[in-house]
Amino acid sequence: MKSVRLRLLLLALVPLSVLMPLMLILAMTRWNADYDAVLIAKVDSDLRIAEQYLGHLQTGSANSLLSLAQSTAFETALKEGPEAVSRFLSDRRPQMQLDFLEYLPLTALSGAQGKWPVVQTAARGRLASEIDIFSAADLALLSPALQERAIIPLIETEAAAPTTRRIEDRGMVVHTAAPVIMPGHNGVLRGGLLLNRNLDFIDRLNALVYLGDKDGGNRQGTATLFLEDTRVSTNVRLFEEVRALGTRVSAAVRTLVLEEGRTWLDRAFVVNDWYISGYLPLTDSFGARVGMLYVGFLEAPYNAAKSEAYWTIVGVFLLVLAISAPLFLKLAKGIFAPLERMTDTMKQVERGDLAARNGDVGSRNEIGQVASHLDTLLDQIQERDQKLRDWAEELNARVDQRTSELKAANRKLEETYKQLVLNEKLASIGEITAGVAHEINNPVAVIQGNVDVMRMTLGPAADEVQTELGLIDNQVMRIGAIVGKLLQFARPSEFGTFEESVDIANVITDCLVLVDHLIAKHDITVTGDLGAAPLVRIDPGELQQVIINLIINAVHAMKDGGTLTLSLAAQDRDGAPGACLTVSDSGTGIDEAHIAEVFNPFFTTKPGEGTGLGLSISQTLIQHAGGIITARNRPEGGAAFSIWLPERRD
Repeated sequence: MKSVRLRLLLLALVPLSVLMPLMLILAMTRWNADYDAVLIAKVDSDLRIAEQYLGHLQTGSANSLLSLAQSTAFETALKEGPEAVSRFLSDRRPQMQLDFLEYLPLTALSGAQGKWPVVQTAARGRLASEIDIFSAADLALLSPALQERAIIPLIETEAAAPTTRRIEDRGMVVHTAAPVIMPGHNGVLRGGLLLNRNLDFIDRLNALVYLGDKDGGNRQGTATLFLEDTRVSTNVRLFEEVRALGTRVSAAVRTLVLEEGRTWLDRAFVVNDWYISGYLPLTDSFGARVGMLYVGFLEAPYNAAKSEAYWTIVGVFLLVLAISAPLFLKLAKGIFAPLERMTDTMKQVERGDLAARNGDVGSRNEIGQVASHLDTLLDQIQERDQKLRDWAEELNARVDQRTSELKAANRKLEETYKQLVLNEKLASIGEITAGVAHEINNPVAVIQGNVDVMRMTLGPAADEVQTELGLIDNQVMRIGAIVGKLLQFARPSEFGTFEESVDIANVITDCLVLVDHLIAKHDITVTGDLGAAPLVRIDPGELQQVIINLIINAVHAMKDGGTLTLSLAAQDRDGAPGACLTVSDSGTGIDEAHIAEVFNPFFTTKPGEGTGLGLSISQTLIQHAGGIITARNRPEGGAAFSIWLPERRD
């Protein structure tokens, strides 16, 4: 008993191997967050130093310009005339490290120079110095060389915002103006320092901010001046000795700094490496955000230092664990062995082996008693499992039997339902067919009888209208054939076929004669492309019936006039030669939802005007001849019906 308790007490020390790593992870996470916060604070401090340096540059330039504007030498040059002033300012400009220096009388401020707020401020008697963006035209007015120096080709940069520009020809200028108030001479003394490609300025700034960095500050710390999102002055390298002028900042930084006006203090990918970076928005004298001031230092050395610290802690932990683990394992072996055997037994039971047992675990303490009780429980479980399996098999057999009976009943019910629907449809068709046949045959018989009376009455004079009388005879016979086909649609097995070799072009010509009055009535233009096509085998009366039905449908679709197009050509289908006739109209077409239904019996798009049997009968006639009839909408408008029939086989 004491031995088990002692071992459990020692085993309680094992969780340290879990708690200690968690504590280490939490500590390292907190330390990492504090470390990152220190880095951000450092880059923030560096950014403030750079901002102060830029402000100092503006202030120094302004004070120098004010001193010059109030100097006796400048007053003397003003008295001597414009040429003396020009020579004086040309001599003083290099000494003041300016790229341009000029005197503007108040009378000359109505031109382009007067648009600048710094000039307007100086004209009101106050000193002003701002960062302004000069266009290429503004630089050209000052100096063509200055304009050329400002041009920087843009380099495609990963993650930058899309742009169609290829060069940056504007100039970022430290723009300073001082009032000139002297007897007889009132004006503005204006000067500026172009920051584009001004590597001396950016290197001095970098050296000031990263004074303690090795390698002159060029690798560990970097500084950049952006005109909008383009680097115009930087010590960031593209290659060993090539500065990254013309590269652009990422779209994320541009959005935060230039568009939202906030300062970026975070890690950022700069050209070709990750830096802890700070970006400060710069505004011009008009109050618009026109650029950014950047400072940053490589993240890699600090990451390396963090990694080294992490691995040192991990190494120490692993060393402690390696020393303590064997001791813990040796003491816990007497407990682990029986427990592992019981665990293996339970895994075998989970996999379905209910005959698995612990047996003798070699221990007579509490763990041995638990193992013995577990074997007893497994015996009971195995016995009950066998009973459940027997009951389950019997239940499954009964369920399978009932399921089969239900499936058979469902199939029989579905077949009975389909047969009822079909019988009902056939009964309706038979009833309609009988009525139609009765109603049509009576007037047809009267017409035929009257034609015969006309022949007997006219005698030889009937020869003059023999063609018309023959046409009436043919159409009366066609009416009879249609009635027969209607009956055949209802009871196709009771009728035979009268197929023969047919030239589709001749049938089309006959059909156009029969529907000419309908075409003329609706002002329809008929166009045709009746190319060479093989003979087909079909009852010509059936084919005539189908074509006339399609033509009449097309005419009805073009109530306000249109174009009826008949096209005939040879066409192979699934490797079989044949002929294809297409009847197209320029009407409104068929609703896409109804295209699949147009050949169904009793389906019509003209409720109250038709029976809905025309296309259904046409499809039956064509299919009996071994052909296919299809419908589609044309891209240019209207519907097109195509009839394909196989070539006649001798």
